[in-house]
Amino acid sequence: MLKKLAEIAARFDELTRRLDAPEAYLDADYARLSKERAELGEIVTAYRAYERTQKEMEAALAEAEGESEEMRELLLEEAHALKERLKEEEAALKLLLLPKDKNDERNCTLEIRAGAGGEEAALFAYELYRMYMGYCEKHRLSWEVVSLSETELGGVKEAVVLIGGKNAYKRLKYESGVHRVQRVPETESQGRIHTSTCTVAVLPEAEEVEVELDEKDVRVDLFRSSGAGGQKVNKTETAIRLTHFPTGIVVTCQDERSQLKNKEKAYRVLKTRLYDYYRSRAAGAEAENRRSLVGTGDRSERIRTYNFPQSRITDHRIGLSLHDMEGFLAGGLDEMIDALARAETERKLSSSNEE
Repeated sequence: MLKKLAEIAARFDELTRRLDAPEAYLDADYARLSKERAELGEIVTAYRAYERTQKEMEAALAEAEGESEEMRELLLEEAHALKERLKEEEAALKLLLLPKDKNDERNCTLEIRAGAGGEEAALFAYELYRMYMGYCEKHRLSWEVVSLSETELGGVKEAVVLIGGKNAYKRLKYESGVHRVQRVPETESQGRIHTSTCTVAVLPEAEEVEVELDEKDVRVDLFRSSGAGGQKVNKTETAIRLTHFPTGIVVTCQDERSQLKNKEKAYRVLKTRLYDYYRSRAAGAEAENRRSLVGTGDRSERIRTYNFPQSRITDHRIGLSLHDMEGFLAGGLDEMIDALARAETERKLSSSNEE
């Protein structure tokens, strides 16, 4: 680890000399190099603090050798305290050296679909839709609806939303999977608890250079958008459906009144789904080896149960249960998401220690 840290510090110093040179801003790679230096800065600062602590500890131990018993005891106490600080700083450095998910800082697409359970599943899908909207409002993340397919009773068959802002994907990436609800539906006369499911997918938005999309591979269909039960019908064909022939991926956007805006949104979602498609295929061979404590994010994997009679939300990946259904569905996901992130960090640390 120390050898790697020394190499990082040397690279940081090299970048600093290059970027601080006169007229360095004229360098074509200036922006890329500045970003690299910024990414290394936190690690180098922590490493140099670690080096200072180590030198102070060694100096205290060396000084203790020739001192009186009383002074020697004081210096050994100081060295012991510095040794404990060194352990803390080493643990912090290990965290900083963990591989970063390059998608964490990206915007993302949130997709919610009603699963088993008919109308009850659609009503639950709407509650999840409102839950994530509330979470985004709390964290000042943008919320841009691409498509929303509603039912006559106020449920949601399918919702696709573009979410933007700082660390949007990082915050929401653990939400992918099957969400299960257990409760007594309003239409249930016998008071029996029913189980319904919804699937959630959170996909990092692709950058322009990462997905090659030939428009010749895409069929564009225009149609009139409509709401639940034929309501809110547009008299003009503003809704867009994109079909990508090579993969069979279909994207529909009918939220905007403008055909052009719908088309722009649909292409953003298509590129995101293509990025996820190719990324998943590339990682397929390693999938079993990379199964983590917080799951694979596979939409077929049941990740969480919402038990309304007991006001309990249980995440099955980490065994955590919370007992505030109302607050959780209002967007209070922070405790759950933080716990999932900690579990993932601990798993990565454990893996790095074994290597």
